[in-house]
Amino acid sequence: MAVQSGTGSSPARTANPSTDISLGQRMVSATAGNVLTGLLVTPLDVVRVRLQAQSNVHNSSPYTSHTAQTLKNLPPNLGITACCREVFWVGDNAQICMMGPQASVASHPPPAIDCAVEETQRRTFTSTLDGLRKIARNEGTLTLWRGLSANLVMGIPANVIYFAGYDWLRTDDRSPIKQRISEVYAPLVAGSLARVTAASVISPIEMFRTRLQATPGEGAGHFKNTLTDLYRMTQAKGYGSLWRGLTLTMWRDVPFSGLYWWGYEEVKKALMAARQAPLPGSDQELPAPSPASAFADNFLAGAISGSLAALVTTPFDVGKTRQQVFRHMDDLAPSGEVKRKAGPPTPIPPEQLSLPKFLLHIYRKEGTPGLFRGWVARCLKVAPACAIMISTYELGKRMAREVNERRHSESA
Repeated sequence: MAVQSGTGSSPARTANPSTDISLGQRMVSATAGNVLTGLLVTPLDVVRVRLQAQSNVHNSSPYTSHTAQTLKNLPPNLGITACCREVFWVGDNAQICMMGPQASVASHPPPAIDCAVEETQRRTFTSTLDGLRKIARNEGTLTLWRGLSANLVMGIPANVIYFAGYDWLRTDDRSPIKQRISEVYAPLVAGSLARVTAASVISPIEMFRTRLQATPGEGAGHFKNTLTDLYRMTQAKGYGSLWRGLTLTMWRDVPFSGLYWWGYEEVKKALMAARQAPLPGSDQELPAPSPASAFADNFLAGAISGSLAALVTTPFDVGKTRQQVFRHMDDLAPSGEVKRKAGPPTPIPPEQLSLPKFLLHIYRKEGTPGLFRGWVARCLKVAPACAIMISTYELGKRMAREVNERRHSESA
């Protein structure tokens, strides 16, 4: 018996031009899954981005000699509000704090100090649940769905390319993978290649979504401000800067997709074998799985393989998020307008290092927890996202195939 592929099409199946699923039908299936996934998991994605974007903040007294160095490690998106920013930050920049021992405590009354401490506690998350609670309480519940529109816009082309590309690479007779790669490793290779194409196409939208979700606070101006910020960056660095972090995205998405599709097909194969195996002492073979059973197989296999692949690739997700959120002075001014001061060369920010060096920097500064920051939110997001996306996509394809077969039989 031929084993079904992860996309619900048997590799040995002979395509019938009259009943084959069209690209438009695949697009509808992928879009439906993308909408359901976005509505459900966007809050977890917002928390994941916030957790990964914030650096490790050490608990140190503001009145010790280590204050300046400690406060330099505060997350760039700390979100000090107007009540505190002009009091504590020099030049509206969260790099040098006036709370240090060099500053006069008398010039900064306790209410202002309390304001800064309270704001730090509000904007720094310790866990996924803590992030969900603080964002909803301090910024409004709708903030948890910030970036949903970008998710939907990004998801339609990405998922069409991703799923349709995987279908073609796995099942089409013209596919080089089907001709040269064994059936065991075909899901891994096909998933990786499909993700490379999809990630390259939607990388600018991914950067916009990441920056939008990483921006704290409430209000309606974040969308416009993020667009303006990206426009200034392109004026300074060129349009190629919109693909900043693409290498890190590839490091995250390519192994994730390979592991996901390989795990998905293996788990689904095991579930189907367990269901169709005859009972002990009986030679009677069970009937083919019903649509409900097939949906359950797709859902469970997608959740298991997606969560495991997400956990393994979390360090690359942390690096990708921090690099895309990172803003330096040259992003805000066209080339040549920022004059370099004479003196020793400025050290390269860690976010501009190569992938291995950047991840090594995170490991040295924050340890293993730093590399896996936000892994709970990531797994909680990816598991249902993969389950809903693949099961909805397969259900849509099944319905489309039935419609095509009915039309073909009526026209015959």
